Amino acid sequence: MKYLIVIEKTDTGYSAYSPDVPGCVATDATREAVEATMREAIAFHLDGLRAEGMTTPVPQSSSAYVDVPA
Repeated sequence: MKYLIVIEKTDTGYSAYSPDVPGCVATDATREAVEATMREAIAFHLDGLRAEGMTTPVPQSSSAYVDVPA
């Protein structure tokens, strides 16, 4: 499954979260590293939900850029 992740620049690197997987976050030094860390975090989170007999969230979020007059 594909989950949308939001990546934000921080003072010390990057952070990421997924709107479809509440509570699952990651941080790392580079954008590429935070993507990999978040991929692992989501997989771990979903494994935990399954182990507890809970349903896994269905990806529903999407993103878009809009042009706004500057």
